[in-house]
Amino acid sequence: MSQQSRTRPSGSTTALNEAYDTALLDLDGVVYAGGEAIAYAVESLNTARDAGMRLAYVTNNALRPPDAVAAHLTELGVPADPAEVITSAQAVSRLIAEQLPQGSKVLVIGGDGLRIALRERGLEPVESADDDPAAVVQGYGGPDLAWGRFAEACYAINRGVPWFASNTDLTIPSARGIMPGNGAAVEVVRIATGAEPQVAGKPLPPMHRETILRTGAKRALVVGDRLDTDIEGAFNGGVDSLLVLTGVTDAALLLTAEPQHRPTYVDADLRGLLTGQPDVTEVPDATDATGAFGCGGWTAYVSGGALVLDGDGAALDGLRALCAAAWTDAGDGSCALDAGKALAKLGL
Repeated sequence: MSQQSRTRPSGSTTALNEAYDTALLDLDGVVYAGGEAIAYAVESLNTARDAGMRLAYVTNNALRPPDAVAAHLTELGVPADPAEVITSAQAVSRLIAEQLPQGSKVLVIGGDGLRIALRERGLEPVESADDDPAAVVQGYGGPDLAWGRFAEACYAINRGVPWFASNTDLTIPSARGIMPGNGAAVEVVRIATGAEPQVAGKPLPPMHRETILRTGAKRALVVGDRLDTDIEGAFNGGVDSLLVLTGVTDAALLLTAEPQHRPTYVDADLRGLLTGQPDVTEVPDATDATGAFGCGGWTAYVSGGALVLDGDGAALDGLRALCAAAWTDAGDGSCALDAGKALAKLGL
């Protein structure tokens, strides 16, 4: 089934690590949270790699350079090489380099990840609007990024300098909870200047292109926890995706997903890489049902403005059936559908 017509989670009789040659993995909320490995992530990734699947780590966080990310993964127990890490800093640096001559100065509002990526593209990072920059690039700079850095960006942009952003994620997870991400910082500069940046990160095509160029993936599977970056990025890139429920997306949010936010596969965590996925099938002649779908021992349909779930079995199978019912024309992924009782039956 193509991404353009996603109306239900797909099944796969083959384990996903065998059906796809490369996993394009998000980090925060998928591999780790607050710097610590998520349950089952380390053993699942090592098993998938040992069985022949290539692993690439794709992050919108432009703060840390690839070698720092790879070192962190290795410390967690997932040996990684810097070449296996693709960041939005790399994607936005390529975007800038395609538009500016070699050696051009670029005002950096962000961290070392951006500076290193710019130098790799033959561009010169500078720190002030008075350094005569040819462009401004903005990426996540950590919680201590000074307010004056936004002022430098505004000075340069108001002089007509083009503005680039690594990504526009409004939030970022931390050990203490959710905090403002680069998208929130971009909004500060947008409001102050009235300008619009060129954005490279997920879910936009420059990030997917950077990932494919660096990995050479032929049958890629995007693995993520966010509908509006990971899954939409897979949709825009025309590749399949696996949503894991270890990060920001919960079952209720998944049921309301718009077409571009609907994953190919759904699983609890990265153990889903090592298994096939059950089929979700349409159930004919279900009583009082409009668009009834079955998965495992469950049947889900829309009735009276609510999602209804009958049967029993594994909770994830019930969720897959509910997704199919919610994503039909009858359900239309609508927030107006009452899914409370159905999800309570699954303990979700």
